[in-house]
Amino acid sequence: MQPADMILVSVDDHLVEPPGMFEGRLPARYQELAPRVTRTDDGADVWVFNDTVIPNIGLNAVAGRPREEYGVEPTAFDEMRPGCYDVDERIKDMDAGGVLASMNFPSFPGFSARLFAACQDKDLALAVVRAYNDWHIDAWCGSHPGRFIPMALPVLWDPGLAAEEVRRVARKGCHSMTFTENPYGLGFPSFHDAAWDPLWRALCDEEVVLSIHLGSSGTLAVTSPDAPVDVMITLQPMNICAAAADLFWSRVVREFPIRIALSEGGTGWVPYFMERLDRTYDMHHLWTGQDFGPRLPSEIFREHFLTCFIADPVGIQLRHMIGIDNIAWECDYPHSDSTWPAAPEELATVTGGLDDSDIAKITWENASRWYSFDPFARRPRERCSVAALRGEAAGHDVSVRSFDRGRFERRVGIDIGTLATQATA
Repeated sequence: MQPADMILVSVDDHLVEPPGMFEGRLPARYQELAPRVTRTDDGADVWVFNDTVIPNIGLNAVAGRPREEYGVEPTAFDEMRPGCYDVDERIKDMDAGGVLASMNFPSFPGFSARLFAACQDKDLALAVVRAYNDWHIDAWCGSHPGRFIPMALPVLWDPGLAAEEVRRVARKGCHSMTFTENPYGLGFPSFHDAAWDPLWRALCDEEVVLSIHLGSSGTLAVTSPDAPVDVMITLQPMNICAAAADLFWSRVVREFPIRIALSEGGTGWVPYFMERLDRTYDMHHLWTGQDFGPRLPSEIFREHFLTCFIADPVGIQLRHMIGIDNIAWECDYPHSDSTWPAAPEELATVTGGLDDSDIAKITWENASRWYSFDPFARRPRERCSVAALRGEAAGHDVSVRSFDRGRFERRVGIDIGTLATQATA
């Protein structure tokens, strides 16, 4: 299949929340306590909530930047492509990149809203979570119907309230809820604790997918404090692997028909992981007490887990070992792993030689089925291809642009040439 003919639904992109998103969405008594954006003396835009300052990290918004300028330093909104935080500009960028629809994970609250969960005033925290979800579903997704798969934040500190929020957002058409890869690490009950049962039940009742993004627990695998950042980046999929093992051997997948997406974790490791599940079960279930009856753990895994990739040639080669119905594509805009706006060309290279039916499953059919999303509800199919969308974006500027080097150097106190050398060494 040629890139122009693909239909692309991305199950993992990100948004940078715009200033003012909470205006008019909180009860009057909480409006002054709402998260807000402020500019620091050194020119960075940061979010402030509950005495916590959260910067916009550079790697979270590098779409359109030259790679030598990637970094983790805080940024300002005027140093980002507007498509990072402006939904109308996002649609233009999606069109130019050939992406029909997108599911967007949060940024400043953390992938699982752990910022809000840490607030001592739980009434305020609940109001902020609900306000965020309403903004995301009604304003961000609702402004361009059919172009986004809505995603809700969880109420991490109270499984009962979390279940209520699942049911509330499901009534608004939301069938994805982001969640932490390790609740125990955040001070909440583990996946093995029955305390979460109200949430699992609500997810199943409402056909809402539990979308677990790597790093959503607030920690990433790293070997030592002085290890190069490359170590952490390389090991990122291991965080998702650990979450998958924790969930699989919990009682959750045995007792609930839950659906779980492992976001941005890649797929190449999955065949070995399933083989390890089967081996562990065969060798040890008689004394550990695990019981799947006559079925193999790998079969159970395929029923419950969606695996997701950006560019994963090994995973594509092993797609039938993973399960062709268990793989979905991600663009990861505007993060540093994304190849926007050339993602269709990269994907075509990775999927070269595959049957069109396999490509369709990976690029849009599986995502649509898992997330109860109809990609053609608002647009006829002939207007949904990469070629058609790019045709609508004719003239939209997608050139790679450098930002204000002098301003950056003044703020972070280093020479950007040195940074580029370090980044490409």
